[in-house]
Amino acid sequence: MLEISNLTVRFGGITALREVGFRVGAGEMVGLIGPNGAGKTTLFNCMTRRTRPSSGTLRYREVDLATVRPDALAALGIARTFQNLGLFPRMSVRDNVLVGAHHRARAGFVAAGLRLPKVRREEQSLRAEADELLARLDLTAVADHPAAGLPFGTLKRIELARALAVRPRLLLLDEPVNGLSHGEVDEFAQRLRALQAELELTVVVVEHHMGFVMGTCDRVVCLEFGQVIAEGTPEAVQQDPAVIRAYLGVAA
Repeated sequence: MLEISNLTVRFGGITALREVGFRVGAGEMVGLIGPNGAGKTTLFNCMTRRTRPSSGTLRYREVDLATVRPDALAALGIARTFQNLGLFPRMSVRDNVLVGAHHRARAGFVAAGLRLPKVRREEQSLRAEADELLARLDLTAVADHPAAGLPFGTLKRIELARALAVRPRLLLLDEPVNGLSHGEVDEFAQRLRALQAELELTVVVVEHHMGFVMGTCDRVVCLEFGQVIAEGTPEAVQQDPAVIRAYLGVAA
């Protein structure tokens, strides 16, 4: 599904990623971990064309992502959530989710302005899809409520619903359980696993919550100072001396 090879990113004299490489198979959930500043978000930004690599390649289902415009990623089946919530606070929860389906709307400006029958049918279809996602994520009760003022855990689920409205094959989650309570983390993990199976998703998740990563992901990749220092099953990575050293340091 995704192949990253010799990926390097430099910002002036700083090397944020250095020859990073790993693969993600279809249907896998891969955790991307590492201390702050390890390059995790920079890697996500490369995947979604927000950052241009200095060298190396990213291939998604045999497509070279360097040739794809950022606004065309959704049509390819790539969706992303953000570390800092990117919801529209004054819009309703349903309308926030519908934003994720915008790339599938086919009506032109004139047809939309005239409210032609095909436009209304399209809107009804997308709205029904949004309502189905809201139901799956227990958000029906707040569908017509503005995003502003809702609990943080609810906002996290709204952002997940918006990403799923893209109909992704590859779902990139940037710290999805950051700030959630222990119970909310467990609930989110169970829900994500169920959605992955139902929708046949491939998932790459950046997360600092080790319990979530080790209990949910099939494989884990650890970065430190922009380089891959470990890759494998959660159990193997958890016991890797380089990973332990990166997180805990060494005795003086």
